[in-house]
Amino acid sequence: MIRDLIVLLSIAGIALGRIPYLRMNRASIAFVGAVAVVAFGGLPLEKAAHALDLETLVLLFSMMVISVNLQLSGFFRIAEDRITRFARTPRQLLALILLSSGIFSAFFLNDTVVLMFTPLVTIIVLELQRNPIPYLIGLGVSANIGSAMTIIGNPQNMMIGVSSRIDFFKFLGVLSVPSLLGLAVAYGVIVLFFREEFAPYRFPPIPPHRRFVYPPLLWKSLTSLGIFLLGILLKVPLPFAGLLAASFLLVTRRIHPEKIFNDVDWSLLVLFAGLFVLIEALDQDRLFHRFIEYLTSFAESNTFLFSAVAAVLSNLVSNVPAVMLLKPGISLLAHPEKAWITLAMASTYAGNFTLLGSIANLIVAESAKKHGVHLGFFQFLKVGVPLTILTILVGAAWIEILYHLSFRIF
Repeated sequence: MIRDLIVLLSIAGIALGRIPYLRMNRASIAFVGAVAVVAFGGLPLEKAAHALDLETLVLLFSMMVISVNLQLSGFFRIAEDRITRFARTPRQLLALILLSSGIFSAFFLNDTVVLMFTPLVTIIVLELQRNPIPYLIGLGVSANIGSAMTIIGNPQNMMIGVSSRIDFFKFLGVLSVPSLLGLAVAYGVIVLFFREEFAPYRFPPIPPHRRFVYPPLLWKSLTSLGIFLLGILLKVPLPFAGLLAASFLLVTRRIHPEKIFNDVDWSLLVLFAGLFVLIEALDQDRLFHRFIEYLTSFAESNTFLFSAVAAVLSNLVSNVPAVMLLKPGISLLAHPEKAWITLAMASTYAGNFTLLGSIANLIVAESAKKHGVHLGFFQFLKVGVPLTILTILVGAAWIEILYHLSFRIF
C-alpha cells in the first residue's frame, strides 16, 4: 500500500513537473521517489539496481555526447541559417522550418534541435517583421513529429528501440512515411489557423548571420555519426554503436571533456533511472500488472484504439513514463513489433497536444521569451489539438495498412 502510494505520488509529481512549495523538478522527484520506495521496503535494493535499463541509459548518454559536439561545432546554427535564407515567402519559410526541424530531429535529439534553432528562427522572423508565433509553433511540433522517425530521435524511442530490438532502418522505413505526412499536415493546420500571416507576400532577401563554426569539430562530429550508422549496418547492438561514436569524440586535443560533460542533460538520465525503479515497484502490484496487460491486449488487433490509449496516457503522465508503464505489457505479446512501433508513433505525436506535452515545446516557448516573444498556452492549443488527432490517425492508418498487407517489417 505504501509502495503504491509513493509511486503514484511520484508519477503525479513528474506529470506536473513540480511539487507545490518545494523546488523540485522531474528528475529530483523521480530520484527521491525511487529512494523512498526502497527505503520503505517496497522494492529490495538488488531489484532496484536490476531495474535500471543500462542499455537505454548508455544509448541516451552516447547520443547526448554526439549532439553536444555538433552543438559546439556550430552545425545546427549554420544549417538553419542557410536553409532559411532560401525562403522568399512566409509559406516557404514555414515549410523550410518544418522540414529542417523534422529531418534534423530524426537523427539528433529533438530537444537539442529546438534549443539551437529557436533563437535563430525568432531573430529572422522578427527582422522580417512577421508574426513569430506560427513559425515557433511549427518549429516545436515538427521537432516532435520528425523525432518519431528513428530510434534515436527522442528518449522514449531510444527506450523502445533497446527493448524491442527492432532494426534501426526497419523502424525508419515504417515511421518515416507517417512522419513526413505529419509534417505536411502540420503545415496545412498552421496555415489554416494563421491565414493573415500566410497571405501572399514576398520577402526582401534574408541577410546571412555571422555564426561561429569550428570545422575540425564539425567534421569529427559528423564522422562519429557515420560510425554510429555504420555500426548499426554491421548489426552492432545500438548501445555499443553509440558508445563507439561517443568515445571517438572524447579522444580530443582541443575540446576539454568537461565542456562536453557540462552540456550533457544529466537530469534526464536521473529521471530515467528513477522512473525505471518506480515502474518496477509498481509492476510488483498484481492489479496494476493485470491492468497494463488489459491495455496492451488489443495492441495487435486494434491499432487505432491502442494509439488512443498511448496518446491519452502520454498526456496524463508525459510520454516517457507512459512508455515505461506500457512496456511490460507489450513485452508479453506474442508478436509485439507492431505494438512497439505504434507506441513510438502515438506517444511522440501526443506531445503536440498542448504546450506542456513535450520538453521540446517548452524549450521553444522559454527560448522565444528571451527575445520578447510570448508563446501562449491557448495559441499552441488551437493548433496542437487538431494536429495531434490528425497525425495519430494518419500514423495508425499507415501502420494498419502495412500490417494488413503483411509487410515483413513486422
